[in-house]
Amino acid sequence: MTYVDTFLYTEQENGVDTRYSRQVLFSPIGLEGQRKLIGSRVAIVGMGALGTVLANHMVRAGVGYVRLIDRDFVEASNLQRQMLYDEEDAATMTPKAIAAAKRLQLVNSLVTIEPHVMDLNATNAEDLLGDVDLILDGTDNFSVRFLINDVSIKLGIPWIYGGAVASRGVSLTILPGQTPCLRCLFTQAPAAGTTETCDTAGVIGGIIHVVASFQATEALKLLVGATEQLNLRMQQWDLWFNQHSAINVTSALKADCPACASKQYDYLETDIDSDTIQSLCGRNSVQIHPVNPAAKPLEYWEERLKPLGSVERNRFLLKFQAGPDLYMVIFPDGRVLVQGTEDLIQAKSLYSRYIGM
Repeated sequence: MTYVDTFLYTEQENGVDTRYSRQVLFSPIGLEGQRKLIGSRVAIVGMGALGTVLANHMVRAGVGYVRLIDRDFVEASNLQRQMLYDEEDAATMTPKAIAAAKRLQLVNSLVTIEPHVMDLNATNAEDLLGDVDLILDGTDNFSVRFLINDVSIKLGIPWIYGGAVASRGVSLTILPGQTPCLRCLFTQAPAAGTTETCDTAGVIGGIIHVVASFQATEALKLLVGATEQLNLRMQQWDLWFNQHSAINVTSALKADCPACASKQYDYLETDIDSDTIQSLCGRNSVQIHPVNPAAKPLEYWEERLKPLGSVERNRFLLKFQAGPDLYMVIFPDGRVLVQGTEDLIQAKSLYSRYIGM
């Protein structure tokens, strides 16, 4: 037994590790609240800027089980605001979920952290989100948020929406059957290219922490059962221009909402064929997720593609240069990111040429 093991074993009070002592001293949480946190399960969708702050808060607060879901890998441009990653993660193209889990396990070994390098979609959403107490939104697109909303309403799991771009941010806590859901407020996802993203409008780090810290605090309230203290207004901030508003959205609850009123789960029940090729707005990338991917290991693709161009591989992904400023990133589950274009036809052509349709 190491010194660390001994310390963790002996430094407990009333069965709760003393690392949480300052949180236990906060009377609205207390010992019973801390025990509830330790027994809670949370899923975080998206391990970018918001997701890294959310995960950091949840793990340090002692939430007993934290599932991290992200389809992407670390790049140098992430480091300005995605607080769990470093230059080595970017250089080795480590998947965000893996890098975050590794870092957070060093912070709190008492928490079970389960990373998933996956694209959340209609085929896996219920499996990935259906067994948790709370879903936290760290995503960057409305289609995935509507998918989360469908799972939330169908299974009765609360979720906390959050978004940030430039110096602006927004958050809303959604309780199925009690508050307006996302589709009460927004009938459908905005058309691709009609909203700003961090890749088109930039973002400053401060707004990330404001939004995610609000989300995390609401999460603690929910998990310890302090529902009377929840802030159910839609919060909006612009840190650069000194603006903040809290909008009462109670009246937005729609009697004809497709999701929470009619129980029509359009995003959860969508035909997966329609989502196999998707332009990632603001990323200059196209994601291709085949229905029946070739069951080949990354070593196979390395051997096949090496004679055709530059190849980099780690145990999580392979990156192949398919042309000047064009790259294909292949994941073990068969998913491919074509970087350097938003043209679906060009991306499909490259995929067909090098992978096969």
